[in-house]
Amino acid sequence: MVTVTGATARSARISATRELLLSAAERLFAEHGVVAVSNRQVSEAAGQGNNAAVGYHFGSKADLIRAIVHKHNERIEQMRAEKVEQATGSTDVRDWVSCLVDPFVHHVAGLGVPSWFGRFYAQIGTDPVYREIMTDESLHSPALVGAVDGLNSCLPGLPLEVRLERGDMTRHLVVLVVAERERSLAVGSPTPRATWQQTATGLSDAIAGLWLAPVSR
Repeated sequence: MVTVTGATARSARISATRELLLSAAERLFAEHGVVAVSNRQVSEAAGQGNNAAVGYHFGSKADLIRAIVHKHNERIEQMRAEKVEQATGSTDVRDWVSCLVDPFVHHVAGLGVPSWFGRFYAQIGTDPVYREIMTDESLHSPALVGAVDGLNSCLPGLPLEVRLERGDMTRHLVVLVVAERERSLAVGSPTPRATWQQTATGLSDAIAGLWLAPVSR
């Protein structure tokens, strides 16, 4: 019979192992790409003697990637919900752009140096298979939906195809700029902006200009 204390200790070990696997996978995927890294390599990097540890704890590689995204998105969603609440009622495009930019930038900033989530996110964002996980997580993010709705309400005359196009541009700009800054900080290279806050400001300025740009016919 398993005692309460024994069950608690086992649960803690499982939780710790999962965290080790998530951290190892995030780093390896960020540095080498998703396709190049096997579940076995993730298990080894996490210090697990059982090479099937990823399958046991998560299932497939897609399930592992989803777990990493979900882990980070919980905090990003919380910060974005606060930004959306502050922006509610605003007709300023930049206020709503900030709701899209700031939570992601500040979350990565809070991870310290080195971090890997920005580069991990950039890797799966360009993968034709795993980018669907990003899309699915976005569709289930009430705060992100609220931010996009707020932005769209400021631009009622913008054609749908242009909205979709500029939405893709926005996502690429945010993800790639953050990933590049994260990489530069990790290797000690110079960065265009001195701080993450300045990076968020620059991104919001540029993306607001993107959304307000004229539409050629």
